[in-house]
Amino acid sequence: MNIEQLYKLYSENYLVDTDSRKIRKGSIYFALKGENFNGNKFALQAIKSGASYAIVDESEYNNSPNTILVKNTLKTLQELANFHRKQLNIPILSLTGSNGKTTTKELINSVLSKKYKTTATLGNLNNHIGVPLTLLKMTPETEIGIVEMGANHINEIEFLCKIAEPNYGYITNFGKAHLEGFGSLEGVIKGKSELYNFLKKTNGTAFVNTDDKIQVKQSVGLHLIEFNKAMIQFINALPFVKVKFKKLIIESNLIGSYNYYNIAAAIAIGNHFKVTTKEIKNAIENYLPTNNRSQIIEKNTTKIILDAYNANPSSMTAALENFNQITTSNKKIVILGDMFELGETSWVEHQKIAELASSYNFSEIHLIGKAFSTTTVKNAFVYESFDAFKCSINYLNYNNSTILIKGSRGMALERVLDLF
Repeated sequence: MNIEQLYKLYSENYLVDTDSRKIRKGSIYFALKGENFNGNKFALQAIKSGASYAIVDESEYNNSPNTILVKNTLKTLQELANFHRKQLNIPILSLTGSNGKTTTKELINSVLSKKYKTTATLGNLNNHIGVPLTLLKMTPETEIGIVEMGANHINEIEFLCKIAEPNYGYITNFGKAHLEGFGSLEGVIKGKSELYNFLKKTNGTAFVNTDDKIQVKQSVGLHLIEFNKAMIQFINALPFVKVKFKKLIIESNLIGSYNYYNIAAAIAIGNHFKVTTKEIKNAIENYLPTNNRSQIIEKNTTKIILDAYNANPSSMTAALENFNQITTSNKKIVILGDMFELGETSWVEHQKIAELASSYNFSEIHLIGKAFSTTTVKNAFVYESFDAFKCSINYLNYNNSTILIKGSRGMALERVLDLF
């Protein structure tokens, strides 16, 4: 069966599933494989659960009139997504960057959905599987698609662009993230700029923050829609970001000045697509962060800034600088977890963060994880594991405190909330 024939089956319901436990009636099940699972084994179960067809790539599981055998299930999924994208003929905005991708994507979606029927990446499903699934969520009713793209090595964004074929793009920033895969900050810049390269080849348009010299340099030769602090004024972040756009004050629910450009990008993109200023204001002011991203949680006399979805040296530095600027009569306590995927630079980057935290006048600093446990600073408590930190918390007094919690996803520092 070729892609055109498969597309005809898909277009009956515009539904694709990859988890046999969560089959929607009439969907096409794609039997993906990973290191610890083989989706082919569950093809028949998917059909029994309501899937119209199951796509498999191992002949022994092609044992039903409703199974379709292909050479490679994942490749077929990607090809179907690209074929579908070509039929949609709508604006596709793709975004990538080292920090703030998902928050920015959510803000953009909140703004654009005020005027258009949008389909956006769910959560952070932004890889070689997530991008095709996002495209295949789009239906003929979708008017604008918003596709988040993640990468941890060179050529990955280029590959995702070939699937999604965006005609608009935005790069949030270039920071010290996934250094193990990219090799260096220069590697990060090269890898993320693959989005710019695609837009150049296809005569696309990039939204560019002209306060960022790297964005300006990397986007030379592109058709640009520019924004900056002169156009969208930053007022303050005490702790929530407040901005001014076209004489309107917009008060967000996002903490930290580092979220300013995420908000500014959403404003600029909404303005370009002719969303009214009042609708932009309403969308941003009603957006509430979730999933451990810049959340403020209050427990009795303790205020917690939970930013534990992810961390790298750039985002960790920004979080500490912002936390230092917050004025409060409470004790200020920092709980930091290891930053992952830093490769050979891991010790140096963890030491820099430890020293930065130590340079501020915080009441307490707690550093958790194998990498942080090797750092040397005088005024910090250091723990090799979360369990070691957990054992000590009974001896600590967190009443009347404001606490910053930040670490990489693998550290799962949201577990700290259960200890109070």
